[in-house]
Amino acid sequence: MKRAWMVLFVLGWCAPGLAQTKGSDKEWQEILNAAKKEGKVVVAGSPDPVMRNEVIPKFTARYGIPIEFIAGRSSQIVSRVQTERSAGIFNVDVYLSGPDTTANTLYGEKLIDPLKPLLILPEVVDGAKWKQGKLWFIDPEERYVVRAFSSVASLFFINADVVKPEEMRAAKDLLNPKWKGKISAEDPSTIGAGSNQAARFYFELGEDFVRKLYIDQQPVPTRDRRQMTDWLARGTQPICLDCREDDVRPLEKEGFKLMEIFELSDMSSTINGSPWLLTVANRRPNPNAARVFVHWILSKEGLEIYARGYGTATLRKDIDESYLKPGIVPKVNVKYFDDTDWKWVITGRKEYREKFWKILKSR
Repeated sequence: MKRAWMVLFVLGWCAPGLAQTKGSDKEWQEILNAAKKEGKVVVAGSPDPVMRNEVIPKFTARYGIPIEFIAGRSSQIVSRVQTERSAGIFNVDVYLSGPDTTANTLYGEKLIDPLKPLLILPEVVDGAKWKQGKLWFIDPEERYVVRAFSSVASLFFINADVVKPEEMRAAKDLLNPKWKGKISAEDPSTIGAGSNQAARFYFELGEDFVRKLYIDQQPVPTRDRRQMTDWLARGTQPICLDCREDDVRPLEKEGFKLMEIFELSDMSSTINGSPWLLTVANRRPNPNAARVFVHWILSKEGLEIYARGYGTATLRKDIDESYLKPGIVPKVNVKYFDDTDWKWVITGRKEYREKFWKILKSR
């Protein structure tokens, strides 16, 4: 009886499916015990409802470790972190951030530690669990930055009560004079989704198209994601260049006819690693709690919770993807433009974003 009780005790601390080898049992239990003593894990990421409503309560219920969540735009969070670090304050354990911030700032400015050596459980490190044949570290050293998602990305959203799908067969359809002032975009004058989308349009369709779309069509900019989604649902701006799936989905459930545009005749189909790339901060205050969190969020349980809430495809092989909208899961024999490709993020996107900003300044 005593032996059986001990087995149940150990398993009770582990998420279903977090299978361990005998050699890792003791180390994992030591990590869990130390994490409990640290008392929390501090995670920084975008203010999405999946994190608030799904991830935080389920992780805390599983391990008894609270998550302190720092929510905001990646660029805002990093600016805050840099200010705090200059004062000798180190508050963040884990980053769930976009590719630009991850590659150019967190990795580029050496604000993160290697993640690979911290991962020990077969549930996470076993290559057979992953579509790539391995856990995908996308940084040049293949040690720091994990990509856990890969989905066919929407090019933009429309309100189908106002904009008929047949009116959006090509990117050039966005230039129709009837849509002047009817398009919303995340503020493209700053680093973020708005300028990333503009860079992509510039790369594929050229300067003239970008000038016509972002200047002549007078898109309405905002830094408030909810405002863009509200405009989309109300039909005041029935075309949204940068709305997010997790913001739109609740409104779809309420009956609003909101639709993603995945394919256009004059642009390549796209995949990306949204909603986040995973890294761990250096000089993190709760190193053991951070290890527990990154193991869980990459496990079948953790990643499936996030993927279902966000509506995206993961890179794990053991997650049922039948819940996804048609077209979200990348097809094996299709060549996609990868918007999270490291070289594109570091060089290509930056180059075309700066070209785009020159257009904005010249108007």
